[in-house]
Amino acid sequence: MKIAILGYGKMGHLIEKVAIKSGYEITVIIDNEDDWIRKIDDFQKVDVAIDFSMPSVAVNNIKRTLKLNIPIVIGTTGWLDNLNEIETECNNKSGKILYGANFSIGVNILFKLNNHLTKLMNNYSNYQVSMREIHHIHKKDAPSGTAIHIAQNIINNSKNLDNWKLVNDTYENNNNNIIPITAVRKDDIPGTHEIFWTSNVDQIEIKHTAYSREGFAQGAILAARWLLDKPCGIYEFSQIFDNIQ
Repeated sequence: MKIAILGYGKMGHLIEKVAIKSGYEITVIIDNEDDWIRKIDDFQKVDVAIDFSMPSVAVNNIKRTLKLNIPIVIGTTGWLDNLNEIETECNNKSGKILYGANFSIGVNILFKLNNHLTKLMNNYSNYQVSMREIHHIHKKDAPSGTAIHIAQNIINNSKNLDNWKLVNDTYENNNNNIIPITAVRKDDIPGTHEIFWTSNVDQIEIKHTAYSREGFAQGAILAARWLLDKPCGIYEFSQIFDNIQ
């Protein structure tokens, strides 16, 4: 499998390391506009692209990749306001896209636990839900794409909750229909996500802590291999990760 890396920050470097260790070839790395101009011929020779760039450039990267009929795995978050536009583009170009709020297997297990717990809590209105996510100081979007995905799944599985809100203090929200989310930026933390269900007498907590970014890289590479054999269309990692071996 010949891979293009779009975005050569910490995750881009790690994708390169894990891919080579897994026996795959990194054909081209694109990190800026000049790279697109100089390396376009090499880019067109790849089997799949993996994007861990920035929200500000991810949409253009996706469109360029679709135009060249190259499948793309998108690990960048913060671009989903443009999802409808990208879905239309993908369908028009008969492209292949796989995106995810998080490519960690552990986080995707957390998603399933979160969905099940939310359904159980529909019977216990004395518990109020809140969330906290903690990431490194260089992360641009807040709350994280993973936190938003978790919150949306809570809303989808809840009888009472209909929105989320970014707050400074997890407990400052008094609106029982809204999920308060606190976003903390600290040191070089890869990612921690916590969901709290709190009553007057106790608290239930589910939590995922990433010890390194390597799990994200491994998941993205597995997703790239999976995507190559699939029909044209747009896929979401949390829906298919059980089938990735």
